Formats: sequence, structure tokens, C-alpha cells
Amino acid sequence: MASERDRAARPLNDLVGELLDREGPLPIVAAGNPVLRRPAERFDGQLDPGLLSRFVAALRATMHAAPGVGLAAPQVGVPLRLAVIEDPAPVSEEVRVVRGRVPQPFRVLVNPEYEGVGAGRAAFFEGCLSVPGWQAVVARHAEVRLTALDELGRTVDEVFTGWPARIVQHETDHLDGVLYLDRAEVRSLSSNQAMAERWTQPTPAEAAAALGFALPD
Repeated sequence: MASERDRAARPLNDLVGELLDREGPLPIVAAGNPVLRRPAERFDGQLDPGLLSRFVAALRATMHAAPGVGLAAPQVGVPLRLAVIEDPAPVSEEVRVVRGRVPQPFRVLVNPEYEGVGAGRAAFFEGCLSVPGWQAVVARHAEVRLTALDELGRTVDEVFTGWPARIVQHETDHLDGVLYLDRAEVRSLSSNQAMAERWTQPTPAEAAAALGFALPD
């Protein structure tokens, strides 16, 4: 007789297996899909090691193809507490300094949780692969402590600052059913076209003045 865990794991194995049978990048689900609004299930071996390794590789390939700097499992319709991040940070020196955007190696985050370190907040425009075509300013912790496991079950306990801290918060939020729009300054919401034409500055200060929203001190 199958155990409760076996019965719970089988649908996820089937779901992931069906996704991996596709050729090319995995389809990214868009805002409005309930999977993006439900807390994801903690990973506890629901996928066998071989399937997990293939799924992680597919998430990475999908993130690169999008392109993006992070992707959470719910964004491809899989309600597991799993995300990948990677950022080559192809930005100017000015942006690197102002936003703290530095290269991040590929990482797998299993069951991640974060907490703010100190009271510092940083506000910048942010987008999401599940909300295509739009960006908005989000004030987030400037520094966070992340605890998680990697894909091999090793403990991750690390402090992130600057843009890497933003990526960690954004992707972990996905696993709690939270979209960046839930934390955004609504008046800052801008199309990608408006971003390209008006708001290419390293900080959103000009956008705040023109659109009428406040930035943290």
C-alpha cells in the first residue's frame, strides 16, 4: 500500500515530468493564475534526485531564455518551495554603484526564508517574468539574511546586500504567493516602453517627482 507521502508525491512527479517532456524553455505562467497566489509546498523529497536535477536545469534554461535573473517553481506552475537565481549584472559602473548590482553565480534555493538586517530600505524599479510588460518601484530591505538549502541538501545561511538582496526577496516572495506588485508604489507602475523612454536613470527619483510617489528616506 502506498504511503501518504507517496500519494502526495506522485502528482508532482507527474506534473514535473510532463513539463520536462516539452522541448525548449518551460512555459511561464502569468499573474491571474492561482498557483502564483498560494504558498508553495515545502520541498521534502517529493521529486526523486534525477527528476529534481532535470527540473533545476530546466528552470535555469527558462530563466536564461526569458531572460531574467531569478525564477521560482510556481512561475512554471509547480507549487514547490524552490527557486533559482543568477545574475551576470551587465550594467554600467554607475548603476553597479548606485544599485549594488554585482554578479551572482547560479544558485538553487530550496525552502528559502529571509529576514531583514537593519532598518535600511532601498527603492528601485522592478519587473517580473509573470507580469510581462510592466515595472514598478518597490521598497525592499537593503540587506537580508537568507536561510535555505541548496539542491544537494546543504545549508545556506548568508547575508545579501544591494541588488542580490532584492532578487532573493523577490523570488522568495513568489513562494509565499506574493507578487512584487503587492509591495509596489502603485503610482510608479510603468510600461516597458515608458521605462525605456523616460525612466532609465540609475535611481527612481525623477519618476517619483513626476508620478507623485514617495521614496524611503
